[in-house]
Amino acid sequence: MLSEQERKEIEAHSRHYPNNRSACIEALKIVQRYRGWVSDEGIKDVADVLQMTPAELEGIATFYNMIFRKPVGRHVILLCDSVSCWIMGYERMRGHLHARLGIGLGETSADGCFTLLPNVCLGACDHAPVMMIGDTLHQDLDPARLDEIIDWHAKHFFLQEEKKEKKEAADGNTSDP
Repeated sequence: MLSEQERKEIEAHSRHYPNNRSACIEALKIVQRYRGWVSDEGIKDVADVLQMTPAELEGIATFYNMIFRKPVGRHVILLCDSVSCWIMGYERMRGHLHARLGIGLGETSADGCFTLLPNVCLGACDHAPVMMIGDTLHQDLDPARLDEIIDWHAKHFFLQEEKKEKKEAADGNTSDP
């Protein structure tokens, strides 16, 4: 079930389009922003709001590689595997990420912090190899730079988790038995 906030945002975005169906990608991105991914239930709920069938919306959701249809880590790493990135060190970067995070392409780290996905092109061929985490493009990568970036994101992730746990403890909402 969509939250009231998700529903309001979807309805607000749909007003900018000639018909509700035209807002489907934005609507899916809204759900994903709140939940991290778009579940089957999310597809059905968005389809209801936009007056589409779930099958129509599923076809759109699975076409776009930036709509995640299964759970992903807090930080999704899109590693560019274009020709330019291959020539400039893609395999080395992929190997370093695999060794560092213990995951391959399409996998999520055990702590839920990172998901590693290939991406056809990120449009920065003159700064290859590149990757994107969230909305940030990281260029001219080498193993040392990868380590800096991963360390920063991991620290950010664990600080957020710690803050969340403290808030839950203060609110009395712990999941521990």
